Parts: sequence; C-alpha cells; structure tokens
Amino acid sequence: MRIDIITVLPELLKSSFEYSIIKRAQNKGIAEIHVHNLRDFCEDKHRRVDDYSFGGDAGMVIKIKPVDNAITFLKSQRDYDEIIYTSPDGESYTQKEANILSLKKNIIILCGHYKGIDQRIRDTYITKEISIGDYVLTGGELAAAIIADSIIRLLPGAISDETSALTDSFQDKLLAPPVYTRPSGYKGLTVPDVLLSGNFKEIEKWKINQSLERTKRLRPDLYDDLMNQE
Repeated sequence: MRIDIITVLPELLKSSFEYSIIKRAQNKGIAEIHVHNLRDFCEDKHRRVDDYSFGGDAGMVIKIKPVDNAITFLKSQRDYDEIIYTSPDGESYTQKEANILSLKKNIIILCGHYKGIDQRIRDTYITKEISIGDYVLTGGELAAAIIADSIIRLLPGAISDETSALTDSFQDKLLAPPVYTRPSGYKGLTVPDVLLSGNFKEIEKWKINQSLERTKRLRPDLYDDLMNQE
C-alpha cells in the first residue's frame, strides 16, 4: 500500500511514521508513506498556499491552484483508489472504515488547514471526507497520521501476530475485554481464575461477556446499535 499525504506542515507528520509498527511496515515494504509539502506546488515566489475567502468571512482558505497542482502531479504517476480530505464536517471515522481502506492500494490524504480548502477541490477531486471527532484541530495532519496508522497496522505482516489486530476494540462493534499478564498476583490484586484455567472454551465465553458488559457500560451507543441489529 502507498499513502501520499499533502500538507502545509510536513515536519509535523514525519516523526509519526518513524517508530514502532508503522516504521517496521515500511522497512518490510508492506507500506509506503510519502509526505508532500503543498508549498512545493505553488507557482509564486512566496510559495503562498492561502488567501482570503470570498464573502468576507474571517480566516484564510487554502487556494485551489497549489492543491490542483499537487493532486494532478500525483495522479500522473499512478492511479488512486481514494482521495481523502480530513475535515471536521466529514464522516466520522470508524474501525469499519479503517478495514475498508486497508484493502486499497493507493490513497491520497489531503490535510485540511486554516478555514479549509477551496470548495472546488472538494467537488472535483475528493472521494471521501473524514472527521476523527466532533472537535476542531489546528490542521488535519494529526488526523492524517491517525488514519494512516489505523490502516497500516491492519496490513498482513505489519503486526507479527496478525490475529492481534482482529481482536482490537471496535472490530466486532464491541470494546475489547480487559487483559492481564504476569504475575498472576500482585499486592493482593489477582487475575480472574478463568484466565488461568486453561479451559479455552470458558475463556472465550468470559471474553465475550466482558466485552458486552464493558461496551454496555462505557459505550451504550455502540451496545444499542449492536442489539438493534440482532
């Protein structure tokens, strides 16, 4: 998989992809991440990417020309399955969407900034708009890093134990059950007996019950959606 990220703040992103699972996935050739500075696609000597909006609204808007130049250049190199724009008014990002995107080959992520981008870019190029929550960030760079991380960790070979990603929270619309490790007793705190029993059928039943209980208590919205589907 290849992910190209277009941003006005490339420095903010680079360290996000230089550690842990994402770094190993790149070293193995499982994923490529390329960060592009939008200013490199400006045609004026000041490399200005923003301008005032028509209509007199406060705040600056990313101009159409440099974004058009950047996307046109990338599309001349290869075909892209999705061109994503990170925006607070996009669809809420979920594990289901991460699963879908992990099956793609080439993706562009355009980071929002300032008051947004010229609407004509959204109308012409963008195939999907994503929000990571009902709040506003300074820019879309952190959202782009989250999206890239959530996708790449799902790719075969990115995680040494591939079943680990399949049991993450939200994969089955449930929160993950609590987890424990050695020692089994610590300062009077113990591990549930069932996890020490070796009875894998009972352990699996315990995990399912715990996931249901935790989801109902901590995320009743998810629990209700799950119950309504049954």
